[in-house]
Amino acid sequence: MRTIRNQLASVNPIALIFYGLIVWFIVAFLIYPNVNIYYEIFFKDGKFSLDAAEKLLSSERAMRSLYNSFILAVSLVFTVNIIGVVLVLISEYFDIKGAKILRLGYFTTLIYSGVVLVSGYKFVYGENGFMTKLLAGLFPSFDPTWFHGYWAVLFVMTFACTSNHVLFLSNAIRKIDFQTVEAARNMGASTFYILWRVVLPVLKPTMFALTILIFLTGLAATSAPLILGGKEFQTITPMILTFSKSVSSRDLAALLALVLGLATLVLLTIMVRFERKGNFMSVSKVKSELVKQKINNKLGNIAAHILAYFLFLIYIIPVVLIIIFSFTDAHSISTATLDFSSFTLNNYLFVFSTMSAFKPYLVSIAYAAAASVAVVALTLVASRILHKFKNKWTLALEYALLIPWMLPSTLIAIGLIVTFNMPRLVIGNAVLVGTVWMLFLAYVIVHIPFTLRMVKASFFSLDSNLEDAAKNLGAKPFYTFMKVLLPIILPSTLAVLALNFNSILADYDLTVFLYHPLYQPLGIVIKNSTDAQALADTKAVTLVYSVVLMIMSGLTLYFVYGRKSRS
Repeated sequence: MRTIRNQLASVNPIALIFYGLIVWFIVAFLIYPNVNIYYEIFFKDGKFSLDAAEKLLSSERAMRSLYNSFILAVSLVFTVNIIGVVLVLISEYFDIKGAKILRLGYFTTLIYSGVVLVSGYKFVYGENGFMTKLLAGLFPSFDPTWFHGYWAVLFVMTFACTSNHVLFLSNAIRKIDFQTVEAARNMGASTFYILWRVVLPVLKPTMFALTILIFLTGLAATSAPLILGGKEFQTITPMILTFSKSVSSRDLAALLALVLGLATLVLLTIMVRFERKGNFMSVSKVKSELVKQKINNKLGNIAAHILAYFLFLIYIIPVVLIIIFSFTDAHSISTATLDFSSFTLNNYLFVFSTMSAFKPYLVSIAYAAAASVAVVALTLVASRILHKFKNKWTLALEYALLIPWMLPSTLIAIGLIVTFNMPRLVIGNAVLVGTVWMLFLAYVIVHIPFTLRMVKASFFSLDSNLEDAAKNLGAKPFYTFMKVLLPIILPSTLAVLALNFNSILADYDLTVFLYHPLYQPLGIVIKNSTDAQALADTKAVTLVYSVVLMIMSGLTLYFVYGRKSRS
């Protein structure tokens, strides 16, 4: 205790104010709402009650949504892993002609995802979509309303959720020791045997982590079930959204969000336990770079190439058609027809010259910029504390800041709604529901864990001698931080800021719960354009939004990852 007092006595008063603000933020927005949601569910009138649980169990829609969510999550575990592994084998392991071009197609989900991706697939395969019109022309009996329900959601999410495979599994497969593969081949092992018994076992830890992430993604899916699921396939998150709009059913929304949160915690716990027990280390001491393997069987080689390019088309067609149709008039978009005379730049001119069309961009950019800067500033101060002091209090601080990583964004949103829809002393008796601050705070909260991990890693990679030298020269702590430490960690910090900005810009899953009706971000506008009653002009503007978002995402990824790989 005396040591802590001595440390506090030596801290600058301004720094103490920053530390106090961090503690207040953690208590007010990370701990209190998530504890209060339990109270609102089980102690609504001050007495313990299971009425909410009874209402949930007696609600056929709610129980069906739970069932559908788990069915979708289990299905995605199989489909995404199969497609993801195939993509990685095609682009990294087997010798496939045109692998570099194929890789570009497989990586398209990195530049457009979430509601933008789902709206793109509906634009292509929906009732009035280009591919649906094409198939209906080839097969007169083809049902134009085919793309909805469980199978449509599963199809879109299968190809949308392979981003982590092409990033992390590709990196894991490049680390396989080629000498082991060659030794197995020299012993007469077939290509399939080597793949099954030598290659895939090395990928187990990555595969297991990806499987947990896939299951959680399927469980908390929002955009795809909401846009494509229809009435026959409603999942947990859309149902939570429906319940949260009514005061009388918010306890059901909170309880469903709580079920989602408990499932998340259980799965994360299982993942940690299995990773600790597992032993997947390679026994090779001298590694040689993996050489792409040729498929000697002629029919197998042809089949692999056909599959590779078929998957490439599935990934690339929505992107290409979104870009092409963004340059056409409203009539071409509504009828899904292409004519050279219909090409125009009017859609882009309208978006960037009309305030009503450009407003969603301004709103999203303002939210993304403000939240990204705020979360980086918060984690910089927190990381500085964690780097400078090492005790049980800093350990508690770190765990508290990682709370949002253990909870689905749905539960965080419902916690904020339920807690701050009335005056609360912890925030000066203010009411946040119905203000622009709710969404801003939610963006900051959900991005704290990732940002903290990245910024903290930058701090702990610093040479401690730099700070000691500055101190010996008489520099004050704040001056040392601003002039010595911050310039060193600034590049990686700006990279994290750019990634956060990119992910917030078109967010829908969190935004739909908390956005202000007068300030609709891009994610909301894009989703609304997928409704059947949306005007053709609205869809044209949305296509422009999607293209510009893809360009911005691509540039962000290039400056964060592309330049690093070149250096």
